[in-house]
Formats: sequence, C-alpha cells, structure tokens
Amino acid sequence: MALLEPLQAAYVDPRGRLSPREVEVLEMAALGLTNLQIAGRLHVTIHAVKFHLAAIYRKLGVTNRTEAAVLFLRASSQEPGPPDVGPA
Repeated sequence: MALLEPLQAAYVDPRGRLSPREVEVLEMAALGLTNLQIAGRLHVTIHAVKFHLAAIYRKLGVTNRTEAAVLFLRASSQEPGPPDVGPA
C-alpha cells in the first residue's frame, strides 16, 4: 500500500502539511531552482535547504525532488470550482 500514498497525496494540497519555510523551498524547487540558488534567495546555507527538502519528502511521503514538485504543481494548478449542489 505504500506505493499508493504519494498518489493519494496528489489530491490533497501539500502546503497544508508543510511549514511556511518548507512551502517556500518546495515552490522554488518546483520552479527548477538548484539548492544553491534556493539558499541564496533565502539567505540560508545549502545544508539548511537540504534539511528542509528532507522534511518535505518525509511529510509528503515522496522520495525525491521531482515527486515533491509534481505534488506541489498539481495542487497549485487545481482551481476550486463551484460547489456540487446536485440535480435541480
């Protein structure tokens, strides 16, 4: 069942599971920035970026940057629609 967890997480906004700083790091990683670039923009060390990425992977149940970015981008692209009120 562990293989299904990342797929199920795709339907939940991953930002609700992450700290504000982790969301910043994940957003930058999803945009394709390197750890060095992220560290420079946030004025932290590369080690701090790696620490945040490890926490992000653990919280989202993924194993790498690409999987985390996919979850983030999917959630970011889903616009909330009108509520389903059923047949009239």
